[in-house]
Amino acid sequence: MAKQGLSEQTFRFLCRMQANELTEHIVYTKIGERMSDGHNKDVLLRIAADEKKHAAVWKSYTELDIKPHKGKAAWLVFLSRIFGFTFVLKKMESGEDGANTKYEKYINEIPEAKQIALDEAHHEAELLEMLDEERLQYVGSMVLGLSDALVEISGTLAGLTFALQNTRLIALSGLITGISATLSMASSEYLSAKSDGRKDALKSSSYTGVAYLFTVALMVLPYLLLPATGYMTALAIMLAVVVLIIFGFTYYISVAKGLPFKKRFAEMAGISLSVSAISFVIGILVKKFLGISI
Repeated sequence: MAKQGLSEQTFRFLCRMQANELTEHIVYTKIGERMSDGHNKDVLLRIAADEKKHAAVWKSYTELDIKPHKGKAAWLVFLSRIFGFTFVLKKMESGEDGANTKYEKYINEIPEAKQIALDEAHHEAELLEMLDEERLQYVGSMVLGLSDALVEISGTLAGLTFALQNTRLIALSGLITGISATLSMASSEYLSAKSDGRKDALKSSSYTGVAYLFTVALMVLPYLLLPATGYMTALAIMLAVVVLIIFGFTYYISVAKGLPFKKRFAEMAGISLSVSAISFVIGILVKKFLGISI
């Protein structure tokens, strides 16, 4: 039931915002306490305190002791350990953008809504300024390893699928090619960075190599798990894995770096799948003209 003469719609909105503010207070606090960087830590803990104040403002209207979404908070803190705090905080702030526009509808009923909207906009500006996460400094290296693996190894596996028609032989060939290509890509990135005078050449090449090897392992896995005669099923699963990898990585980058998602996803998926299709046809032609039967 609405309190203090609020409309039912406003009351429900405030209840939702009160729970969200308390949830974000927990997330900012947990991530902030884990940081060693003094500036980043201070900013996050200050934002956490502001979120708690906002919740108190909403409580003065709802007159309810609303609980935070502890499961959601725990999940976001967990994701920050896996994907980094930049991804989680940017995702949270993008959600607040929608709330900020909604605040404007309630300014007449809730004068404090205007100041809270300004606070949230200030939070976003502070976060954009403070975020400096190592893994995002090497996004270029990860993109290099991942995109090259997706195009090269997916094409190789597609071509080998029809040429060899045996999952074990395909997996063996794919792994040998993938591991060799990983070492080649990592060493090329190292030499390139070294020639540019970069002191982080080893770290940059490591990000490239790990991204490449991880992608290769996921693509070869269907061929290792399925029976020898299930090569076409393995091919279909491998292509689905390619699309999922592209989707996941593109989404991560679009959130963490604020880049457009759809265009980058369509471009990357289109190139990888086109190369796979061409390589599959090449595998058919090579087997036919060479007359090789395995």
